[in-house]
Amino acid sequence: MSRARLTAAAGPVIRARADGAFHVHEALAVGPQRLLGEVIQLDGDELVAQVYEDTTGLVPGAAVVGTGLPLSVRLGPGLLGHIFDGLLRPLGGAAAGTARAFEPTARVGDELRPGQAFGSVEVDGRREPCVVPPPGGGVLVELATAGTYGERERLGTLRTAAGERVALTMAGDWPVRRPRPVARRLPPVGPLITGQRILDTLFPVARGGRAALPGGFGTGKTILQEALAKWCDADVIVYVGCGERGNEMAEVLDEFPRLEDPRTGRPLLERAVIIANTSNMPVAAREASIYTAVTVAEYFRDQGRHVALLADSTSRWAEALREVSGRLGELPGEAGYPAYLSARLAEFYERAARVETLAGAEGSLTIIGAISPPAGDFSEPVTLHTRRYVRSFWALDPERARARFYPAIHPLQSYSEDAPRLAAWWQAHGNSDWGRHRERLLELLERQARLERMARIVGREALPPEQQLALTLADVVNEALLRQSSFSVVDRYCSPERQSAMVRLVVDFIERAERAVAQGVAPAAVAALRTLTHLKRVGEAHGEGHLDDIADLGRRLESELHALEPDHAG
Repeated sequence: MSRARLTAAAGPVIRARADGAFHVHEALAVGPQRLLGEVIQLDGDELVAQVYEDTTGLVPGAAVVGTGLPLSVRLGPGLLGHIFDGLLRPLGGAAAGTARAFEPTARVGDELRPGQAFGSVEVDGRREPCVVPPPGGGVLVELATAGTYGERERLGTLRTAAGERVALTMAGDWPVRRPRPVARRLPPVGPLITGQRILDTLFPVARGGRAALPGGFGTGKTILQEALAKWCDADVIVYVGCGERGNEMAEVLDEFPRLEDPRTGRPLLERAVIIANTSNMPVAAREASIYTAVTVAEYFRDQGRHVALLADSTSRWAEALREVSGRLGELPGEAGYPAYLSARLAEFYERAARVETLAGAEGSLTIIGAISPPAGDFSEPVTLHTRRYVRSFWALDPERARARFYPAIHPLQSYSEDAPRLAAWWQAHGNSDWGRHRERLLELLERQARLERMARIVGREALPPEQQLALTLADVVNEALLRQSSFSVVDRYCSPERQSAMVRLVVDFIERAERAVAQGVAPAAVAALRTLTHLKRVGEAHGEGHLDDIADLGRRLESELHALEPDHAG
């Protein structure tokens, strides 16, 4: 056990004179209160560390003790359904080290691989697995009988291929900055279904993919993330509030436990982990919270589960990096951020993947990071660097937010690089024209932006008929497909089947209306169709299980358009 003596402290950053060997990222116990710290620099016999707790009261000469181990968190049963700080220390009643009732599920002589369960324990009325930790498995040579045990008690023993004996416990430690191993990374084959049409239809993220959600204050980031947590088809949700204002985080902590899981009708928190680190908490712990969250998410992924990690927001995490870097006296880069900001963002987002676990199961980790750019400026460093490492970019628009258009995602500033690879999934799930429909909608929205600028100059009535129609049709796309209130009982979630039916309905109407105008029908007559109002409210009027009603609406629209054509009018 190495020791050092404190020589200086500047906020969360301390310097100490070492008497022994330390290594970078080693966990430390600092001062008489044994505050948790981590070595971040070594220079001869001087070490520099960041402390994850309030350093008030530390004086030169205080003892700094190395643990010999990297900064780690303890992973095991009891994480789901609870709230933790940025270093996975329990908050709000989560119990640490609780004795639990253990039931063996394996037998002596079984060959077990990492991630496989050897038993289960009861947590809050449900069973959770006790799993073999990575990196290696072996033959089970000893296993405890059913009973009540503590999380650090030996429950079994594995004999590895090399003849070593490995103790099995309910929970085990894992370094937060080290990705957990997998057998291999798999290519994406399907989307993470969010239930939000503008995301799933226009800007999908692959299961195991990476998405960014940038937006200024008041654009609806938190509301959208709550909707994603509730409705996305992930087995486990990990939500990390990283450096948000205390009142905003308090609202999340109040609302999240009251969200109902649509799968079970029970509280959503039962399959979620919340990591809360507000702006008034130690800045170093804010920097670590992102790594803690992704490590927890990988733990569940390694059990063959599909996990969604929602980070709100990576901007506050980057600000913590900037503050610690400044106290270290490092040369600042863009906007004062350290030069390694881009590398740290890459390390975080690259831990997202669809994988084959060491146990042979399929699991995935999808990362969705919110960004809070100052004044909504997407050219600032955190947003710019993040765009390099994500494949889906969901840009929130303040103008749409002010117009109470939800979700306030700008369809022309957003994009999805995963979309071409996901077309086959949609074709296999009932929409053979998904790629063509998506391109048609995006082309129409892009045309609307150009025509609106022209209409403001010459007036909408002065535009040629086909351009007037394009503006009408773009309004239909926005109202019928892209507007979707998370507070609507009927339309807060839209299944892939209903999305496909609604997209077909809208695109068919677009193409039939264009043919009608080309045959001489006035755009104003199309805009005045009685059924057009029903089309704009199709999502609210026809919920899940009403696909026949959507098809019937399409037939009525076709009949009304047909009646406008010159051969049938009058």
